Amino acid sequence: MLDLAAGGGRHARLAQGRGYRVTAVDLDISAASAIPGIEAIAHDLESGAPWPFTDASFEGIIVTNYLWRPLMPSLPGLLAPGGALLYETFARGHERFGKPSNPAFLLRPGELLECVRGRLRVVAYEELEIAEPRPAKVQRIAAVAE
Repeated sequence: MLDLAAGGGRHARLAQGRGYRVTAVDLDISAASAIPGIEAIAHDLESGAPWPFTDASFEGIIVTNYLWRPLMPSLPGLLAPGGALLYETFARGHERFGKPSNPAFLLRPGELLECVRGRLRVVAYEELEIAEPRPAKVQRIAAVAE
């Protein structure tokens, strides 16, 4: 399982607790590296540095509250057959709730669907406004490699 832009490792910890072998990637991996059994890789996802997973394949990829469009096309190719992509982040319309408000960090309508179209089977997709844990406009997708 790949936790991309892992931050404090909340999702990495959850996946590991469910029995997955987890790799957490972020610029600052201090929190994730403190979790026993999780491989933490420090990598600046936005620097253009060589991608550390050219030959890797994962049972799943988790991305939350993070958007770097140049990275998105590579995600489906990182999944093993049957592997799942779980992606949720902010969408256009979120700017009325606060940060992020820059359109460069807000998904366009249907953008997650476009990212996986023809490459993964969509299991679930939502574009909605949520109230909890705080008001936000988000897109969510669960998609599977076949």
